[in-house]
Amino acid sequence: MTQAPAPALSTTQPEDFFQLLKPRVMSLVIFTAATGLVVAPGSIHPLVAAIAILCIAVGAGAAGALNMALEGETDALMRRTRGRPVAAGRLRQNDALVFGVVLSVFSVMLLGMNTNWLAAGLLGMTIVYYAVFYTMMLKRRTPQNIVIGGAAGAFPPVIGWAAATGDAPWQAWLLFLIIFLWTPPHSWALALYSTGDYAKAGIPMMPVARGARSTRLQILIYSLVFVPVAIAPGLVGPGGPVYLVVSTLGGLMFLALAFRLWRSRAGDEPDKAEAVGREAALYDVRAEAKPARNLFAFSILYLMVLFAALLIESVATFGAA
Repeated sequence: MTQAPAPALSTTQPEDFFQLLKPRVMSLVIFTAATGLVVAPGSIHPLVAAIAILCIAVGAGAAGALNMALEGETDALMRRTRGRPVAAGRLRQNDALVFGVVLSVFSVMLLGMNTNWLAAGLLGMTIVYYAVFYTMMLKRRTPQNIVIGGAAGAFPPVIGWAAATGDAPWQAWLLFLIIFLWTPPHSWALALYSTGDYAKAGIPMMPVARGARSTRLQILIYSLVFVPVAIAPGLVGPGGPVYLVVSTLGGLMFLALAFRLWRSRAGDEPDKAEAVGREAALYDVRAEAKPARNLFAFSILYLMVLFAALLIESVATFGAA
């Protein structure tokens, strides 16, 4: 039986509502959406672009708020998430739900009126996909939860592209595919050294449902598919020579780390922090789990560098025109 979060205290702070937005996730959403918007052909007024990125950021935050509202009981069981506002009892579930719904409607409507309704529709679909399809339907029912649900995190560059052009061509969906294929090795690497948390919360993440050995193999397989796709924009667009070099070198490092993780024993035994039941930093793991931690950390860097290269090349090309 899950333990419900404590009733909200009278000490609710504005910072608690900010934390509902999942600011770290939001920063990645802003970056990838801005890249899609800038890389898209044509031009867009700077003010319209700024409002579009704001709407996408608020929409991502709304999805995060809805997720935390719906996951309060589960979050309270996990070391990594039990400090969240609803799980810790600093905010009531209903308050978080209302906050998320209001932000959702605001962001979708403003984006539609500011740019176009294709972009707004994609944003609305992303919020519903993450809050309802992933959080309520997939997360507790299948070890493929993060694979299917990962689409929600892959939409921002498509939304940014659509906001700039009113269209979503194959180049935009190639950016989507990069994030979509990146998500399983990234998330499962983290899950390998957080298995106890997920098992306690009843979430069938791959290491819980299929074991560490199977998870390590699947991470390697996904990595072998992901890296060529990550390099593809340098060959077919919208990337250029800088992107091609960066994506290739980084991709080789990604594959090396995935191969090292496959050959390791990461996840075979509980993390040391799980074993003693104490709080631990995200990267504080036992020696056997370091290959998983290293891939997790590098995956974040690699994705940021990929989109930074696209952004820099596009800005440089625009400036030289």
